[in-house]
Amino acid sequence: MAQINYVSKEGFEKMQKDLYEMKYVQRPFISKQIADARDKGDLSENAEYHAAKEDQGLLEGRIAQLEDLITRTRVIDETKLDNSKVMMLSKVRVLNLTTKKEMVYTMVSDSEADFKFGKISIKSPIGSGLMGKIVGNIVEVTAPAGIIKFEILEISL
Repeated sequence: MAQINYVSKEGFEKMQKDLYEMKYVQRPFISKQIADARDKGDLSENAEYHAAKEDQGLLEGRIAQLEDLITRTRVIDETKLDNSKVMMLSKVRVLNLTTKKEMVYTMVSDSEADFKFGKISIKSPIGSGLMGKIVGNIVEVTAPAGIIKFEILEISL
């Protein structure tokens, strides 16, 4: 059975926008490249044609993957979330007990994770360590850099 992918409304809209871009901008562009290369004659030695066909195959694969992901995606209703514990779409302010630095993470699905913006996957070492915890909990997370201890300071939506 296919795994359900839970995302925010913003994440779902981004997936739809990406799919639209691939289908209605990139696909016609590659088709035009193939047609232009085909017009240049012998296809057996036409590198432009073969490169465009390869690009087309890769794009079609990405389109199929994204369509599959969208069919398995459910948008979370943020108004019905409980912020008493860490869960999907929670904003969690934590204190790294080793470095004494505070950080804020937003818990998201794999497809929305973007560490630059503080969005971490619930399946990442830190994300899975924080899931289900409450304010005041001390959490030990085994990360690639070693064991990190966090204190949960605040949970919000």
